[in-house]
Amino acid sequence: MSPRARVRQILLGMLAAAFAAALTGMLYQITLVRRDQRQHPMPGILVDVGGYRLHINCIGQGSPTVILDAGLGDSFHSWRKVQPQIAAFTQVCSYDRAGLGYSEASPFPRTSRVFAEELRRLLINARLPAPYVLVGHSLGGLNIRIYANQNQSSVAGMVLVDSAHPDQPNRLPAIAELQRSQTREAEKFKLEVLFGIPRFTGHCGSEPVEIALNCTFRSARAWVGELEGFHESAAQAALTGPFGNIPLSVLSHDPEKLIEEFRPDDRKNVNDVWEQLQEELVHLSTAGRQRIAKNSSHYIQLDRPELVVDEVQNIVKMIREHSGTSYE
Repeated sequence: MSPRARVRQILLGMLAAAFAAALTGMLYQITLVRRDQRQHPMPGILVDVGGYRLHINCIGQGSPTVILDAGLGDSFHSWRKVQPQIAAFTQVCSYDRAGLGYSEASPFPRTSRVFAEELRRLLINARLPAPYVLVGHSLGGLNIRIYANQNQSSVAGMVLVDSAHPDQPNRLPAIAELQRSQTREAEKFKLEVLFGIPRFTGHCGSEPVEIALNCTFRSARAWVGELEGFHESAAQAALTGPFGNIPLSVLSHDPEKLIEEFRPDDRKNVNDVWEQLQEELVHLSTAGRQRIAKNSSHYIQLDRPELVVDEVQNIVKMIREHSGTSYE
């Protein structure tokens, strides 16, 4: 065999091995996604919002209904420590934005204005009557601002859980830099998840439910879309408010808890500016108030879920007292 033929044979062998490895990875991913679907069936229902369906899970009874909107790339599961406690005193619904968790993908851009419209259709088609108390974490805070601005008569109160601020891309370049890095990582994850690599290497989460919800191409694509659309979402939210005297709680993470995702030199400055931005959110309502979640980082609903529940319960109580109806 000539040297050239030998090289060709080696290259063909390598190509065949790469193809076999890719095929094996795809079969591994497909098999375990199907296993996850059997082992972790969807709670709640799927609701059509115009050619695709969103997942919503409601528990508890009473009015107003509390609507939980998760952070960027997060599913309804991020509210797992909060939702059962709220259900003890009123109806509460968590949902998955399109493409995330159990929801089907959407053909529309992943920006807050689209999210607000999809949420409006979801609540109508799920036949969940107003009034609503909207609770938004991080990106979810931008989404519920737009929803409240466009549907003021249906919103009776809001809780912003360490919410994003529309001006943070301009005033916090470290966050903008982090999001660019996260977008690159998310794009890589989206490609690798097709072949089961994140699942095999343990990069889909630590809990079986998290792995089932996060380790799919659909959720990875939605995550990328939300990252890419964040700046536009912020610009859209900047056009909203103020909201009169609507009951508003701004729940902010502990300024002493430095966020490790940032470079050590940036962490203190990020927290200082973030604290200023959080204080500004209070002025969205003349009835706004702020509470610092001591010993909590960005995910207050996981670190200090009781504080989120307290703020929601306080607003629900205010709404019931104002209406003169107990709803219980």
